[in-house]
Amino acid sequence: MKKVLSFVAVLVFLSSCEKGGPLGDDQGNLSQSLSAIQATVSSLPVEPLDSAEKQRVLFIREEEKLAYDVYQAMFDKYGVKIFQNIPNSELSHMEAMLTIITKYQLVDPMDKNPRGVFANADLQSLYNALVSQGNGSILAAYQVGAKIEELDIFDLNKSIAVTNNQDVKLVYDFLNKGSRNHLRSFFKNLTNAGGTYTPVFITKAEFDAIVTTPTEKM
Repeated sequence: MKKVLSFVAVLVFLSSCEKGGPLGDDQGNLSQSLSAIQATVSSLPVEPLDSAEKQRVLFIREEEKLAYDVYQAMFDKYGVKIFQNIPNSELSHMEAMLTIITKYQLVDPMDKNPRGVFANADLQSLYNALVSQGNGSILAAYQVGAKIEELDIFDLNKSIAVTNNQDVKLVYDFLNKGSRNHLRSFFKNLTNAGGTYTPVFITKAEFDAIVTTPTEKM
C-alpha cells in the first residue's frame, strides 16, 4: 500500500487554497499558485512509479505544451484575450508536471522543443490539425479550445485511474480543475459568438455537467 497523503501536506494544501493558492485561476496569482503546488509535491514522499504511470506523466506534460502552443498561435492570429490568459494557466500546468518529472528523475519529453514541435507523433499530428482548424475563423478557434480542454479532461481522468501516488494525483487534480474552468470559458465565448459545440472525447452528460455549472473555486 502506498502512503496516504500526510496530515501536514493536507494542511499546507488547504491553507494555500484558502488564499487563492494552488488551484487559483486568477492570472495574477499564477506564480503563487504554482509555488504552492510545488511545495506540496516536494513535501510528499517519493513513491514507486510503474511504467504505465511514467508514460502518463510524460504524455500529460507534452499535452499541456500542445494546449499552450495552439493557444499562442490563436492569439497571434486573432489577438483575443482568452488566448492570452489561458496560455498563462497552461504554462503553470506544464511547470507543475515538470515538478513531478524532476522529482522522479524522468526524462522531460519537451526538452528544448520550440513551439509546435513535439516528441510524441500523435500530439504532433494533433497540433498541426488543430492549428489548421483554428485558422479558419474565430468560431473555429473557440471550438479548438473546447476540444483541447475536453481532451485534457479525458486524458487526465485516464491518468488519475492508473496512479496511486498522492503527489501525482495532486497535480492531475490541479490540471483537471483548470481544464474544466477553461472549457467553461471557451464554451461561453463560443455560444456568445453564436457558435455551437458537440463534445468529442467526453460524454455529452459529462460535458453538460461542466459547462452548466459555475467556475470552480480553486
